[in-house]
Amino acid sequence: MAFESLGEKLQQTFKKLKGHGKVSEKDIKEAMREIKMALLEADVNFKVVKSFENAVKEKALGSEVMESLTPGQQIIKIVRDELTALMGGENSKLTVSPKPPTVIMMVGLQGAGKTTTTGKLATYLKKQGKKPLLVACDVYRPAAVKQLEVVAGQCGAGFFSKPGSNKPVEIAKEAVKKCDLSIYDTVIIDTAGRLHIDEELMGELVAIKEAVEPDEILLVVDAMTGQDAVNVAESFNNQLDITGVVLAKMDSDTRGGAALSVRAVTGKPIKFAASGEKMDDLEQFYPDRMASRILGLGDVLSLIDRAEEAMDIKKAEELEKKLREASFNLNDFLDQMEQMKKMGPMENILGMLPGINTKALQGASIDEKQMERTAAIIKSMTKKERENSSIINASRKRRIAAGSGTDVKDVNVLLNNYENMKKMIKQMTGNKMMKKFGKKFPFGM
Repeated sequence: MAFESLGEKLQQTFKKLKGHGKVSEKDIKEAMREIKMALLEADVNFKVVKSFENAVKEKALGSEVMESLTPGQQIIKIVRDELTALMGGENSKLTVSPKPPTVIMMVGLQGAGKTTTTGKLATYLKKQGKKPLLVACDVYRPAAVKQLEVVAGQCGAGFFSKPGSNKPVEIAKEAVKKCDLSIYDTVIIDTAGRLHIDEELMGELVAIKEAVEPDEILLVVDAMTGQDAVNVAESFNNQLDITGVVLAKMDSDTRGGAALSVRAVTGKPIKFAASGEKMDDLEQFYPDRMASRILGLGDVLSLIDRAEEAMDIKKAEELEKKLREASFNLNDFLDQMEQMKKMGPMENILGMLPGINTKALQGASIDEKQMERTAAIIKSMTKKERENSSIINASRKRRIAAGSGTDVKDVNVLLNNYENMKKMIKQMTGNKMMKKFGKKFPFGM
């Protein structure tokens, strides 16, 4: 995961500070040296690191911290606040045109994940009630137009292309002009990328910008490229005056320096972070939440957002009632597993909780095939068996296994998991922290 290495090093540094009842100026300077090295190793721009170091050191050496009863915690707060400021301070929303359609230009180098990210953005906008039209303006890369057409189909968006045309400016202009406002209210233009920045690429993008006057120009940056991502962002911003950045491939094993540098170098906000291969793997970028995740402080707000998106509110209320009445059955078990699956990889979900060791979560996931076996087994049961698993004896298990194409041992594993989940839910529903978040979590915690 992005920031994993950086997060580990910063958390180790803070662990040392927390061990001191009081901290000296020497302790703080040593901690700052370690923080500086961690940032540089994460590929954060040197000038950005220097500015960050000075800002933290100035506040950390103040009398309020030095004389505090919990100086370690005070310093963590200062670093978190400065990291948040470094990444933009507040979440920056997409600009929506008061007069439809809203026009968004997607730009970036070839290989950054621009076309896939275009589809993810369309999926995100559809969830917001928008009706996007994807426009194919990459007429150079082989099969680029077809790729965007497939992506549009996957996310349920409209698609526009002009077969035989090799003039991106005309394609973009015509798409906006002919956009049927009764069907679409947002036009997303997927432009061509190059393997490197050149005058021809920039000239074409400037021409498209002048022709369609976009409300947003989003630069898609590959988070894996580290310092190069910052150079790319700076070049595109100088030529196009971009309005925001989308960090792609944030689930990769990357040092994460791009996210901490792009905002500071360009002055333009990071609006989204993309990860995973699914069309809904795009999230708004919240600097404060990301800073907390880096420092191991968790990101419960994003977890709640993801849970609310995945959970059916009506089902959640019904489930809460069943939990109170101790009537949670195998139908509910299957339903909850499927809704948890919608929230994404388990390591990502648990990594948002405070104090969780993300390194220990590597490889944690919900097995797709196991989910299919679970569904098959439960669907092979009778209504009475699903509602009361205690009646499932040896002969019933054999029948269920035969009906689901599995083994009796698979049925036993499922029943054991179900019983364990019931115990876990009972414990979690009594947990004060979980009660605080009400019905927003799966299992009606």
